[in-house]
Amino acid sequence: MGNFQTLADVRAIEAEMPFAARDLPKTMYQALARTRSVHGTRPAVTYQLESDPKSKSETLDWNALLARVIQAANLFRSIGIGEKDVVAFVLPNSMETVVTLLAGMVAGIVNPINPLLEPEQISAILRETGAKVVVTLRAFPKTKLPQNVAEAVRHAPSVKTVLEVDLTRSLGGIKKYIVPLLRPKNPVGHSANVMDFNRECSRMPADVLSFADIQEDRVAAYFHTGGTTGMPKVAQHKISGMIYNGWLGQQLIFRETDVLMCPLPLFHVLAAYPVLMSVITAGAHVHFPTPAGYRGEGVFDNLWKLVERWKVTYLITVPTALSALMQRPVDADIRTLRGAFSGSSPLPLELYARFKKASGVEIVEGYGLTESTCLVSFNPPEGVKKIGSVGLTFPYCDVRILIADAKGGFRDCAADEVGEICVASPGVYVGHTYTEADKNRGLFANGTHLRTGDLGRLDAEGYLYITGRAKDLIIRGGHNIDPAIIEEALMGHPAVAFVGAIGQPDAHLGELPCAYLELVKGQDVSIEELLTFSNAHIHERAALPKYLEILPELPKTAVGKVLKNELRKLAIIRTYDAALHKAGVPARVSSVIEDKKRGLVARLERSVEVEDHQVQTVLGQFSQGWEWASPTL
Repeated sequence: MGNFQTLADVRAIEAEMPFAARDLPKTMYQALARTRSVHGTRPAVTYQLESDPKSKSETLDWNALLARVIQAANLFRSIGIGEKDVVAFVLPNSMETVVTLLAGMVAGIVNPINPLLEPEQISAILRETGAKVVVTLRAFPKTKLPQNVAEAVRHAPSVKTVLEVDLTRSLGGIKKYIVPLLRPKNPVGHSANVMDFNRECSRMPADVLSFADIQEDRVAAYFHTGGTTGMPKVAQHKISGMIYNGWLGQQLIFRETDVLMCPLPLFHVLAAYPVLMSVITAGAHVHFPTPAGYRGEGVFDNLWKLVERWKVTYLITVPTALSALMQRPVDADIRTLRGAFSGSSPLPLELYARFKKASGVEIVEGYGLTESTCLVSFNPPEGVKKIGSVGLTFPYCDVRILIADAKGGFRDCAADEVGEICVASPGVYVGHTYTEADKNRGLFANGTHLRTGDLGRLDAEGYLYITGRAKDLIIRGGHNIDPAIIEEALMGHPAVAFVGAIGQPDAHLGELPCAYLELVKGQDVSIEELLTFSNAHIHERAALPKYLEILPELPKTAVGKVLKNELRKLAIIRTYDAALHKAGVPARVSSVIEDKKRGLVARLERSVEVEDHQVQTVLGQFSQGWEWASPTL
């Protein structure tokens, strides 16, 4: 591992040579083959379908993993996938997911898709990427994923082949025999050819690729952004950006003896690049527990026991998972654990303190994004950790904090001045970040630096701090409020597990701050007490929330980010209904939709005939639009 403790260390690494001059693999096949040649019989990937530490598991060493990837890549080529063709997968975590992700990159362009998306969203992504092949689950109890994918493929004419993965092979004991009897009927309704993934792979050569591995940089992955609502954007990733992530992990963090536990989904860049690519480059070992990761049944209850069972050295996590873990005792020997890496969203200071006190394990926070092929910055494990920061920017990654000027250009911020975080690195595909060309317009500051949409600052020692999302700013009568101020304060209450602060519509000030909360399991607290607490701990008067509401669970993405647009929808429904009721207009909001051009739009239903002007008089005071859902209730 290289020295990575200060900004001077970063500059010293950069001064050794340009990144392009380093002796690094040029293709994904070459990366795997290099690791196999050095670490062939060492464990590479472990997967278990159930969370019990004693349940059946499967481990592939580097020899076996490369053989499986070669077979799958040969299969993809045999069914028409070329270098520029797309293999999509809509899968939970499994060994086949790992193999498909890597083989898709070797054979063509892989397109991981969140299995929690609705059929129309999956279909939209398949059409956007022009996917020819989709890898998904065979019908299995307690999941509608195969049915959803079948419906999506029906509306994606580019898909010619569906390859199915049967999870029953990962079951142990009597379940292996019972589950096939309970299996729902396989979905139909599309014209694509349906094949069994493992059976077809087994027919392919496992020792050599059936095609030339072209030694040139190219796009090898399409990763979609966003949560579980709206139509996600699709980002393009080049091999060089993937290799960059792996090199950073091996150079600065991991060694071959490390064991990483990653209960995060492989359709997300955090699991795919900083984790899997680092494991490949370092020759380390990664464990994926259950198809749903942290969302899997019993994962939180068994996590510490899994750490003990597999002698895990690093836990890959997100703030929401850390909060859930803090609601359970540390009930196993976790002395092998050297650190926990947290990403996806800012880590509240109070949660950091709770976790370190309970586990004795240091949380190392980092920052990355889908559009930059992930990694941007990282708190140095052996250096000074500034709590609240996301660390130093990685070597060869240039971060600038910029503010747009009146002339359409940008100016650099001074130390500790907040502006937009803009990034240039080997992971940034300048001018071609998204597959849809229109979405790349205005995306780059000065033609070089990706505008992340995140607000932040750099201190005098080069540490990066995320202060919020530009789009998440609460703008109260022209006063910009960072929602993090509200969230950090309320997270300090011992009964609070998660907070999502947003701006709710206001007829006079545009927006007013409000917050939705999820409580720690078993805790109870009144809204009055929380309001008193927030008044005492939020020192910016304009940021004091005007409304608080406790939800059974905050809406979150698969990697634990709070879905703020879902909270905004709740706020629009509440405020619009209240305004209509107060004005005596017999209409109510039935739903809030996301429109590409208009943003969030309230859909109204009426109990009796209501004139448009009556509604417009009331709702025209707000910035969000509205429309009728139906002629009558």
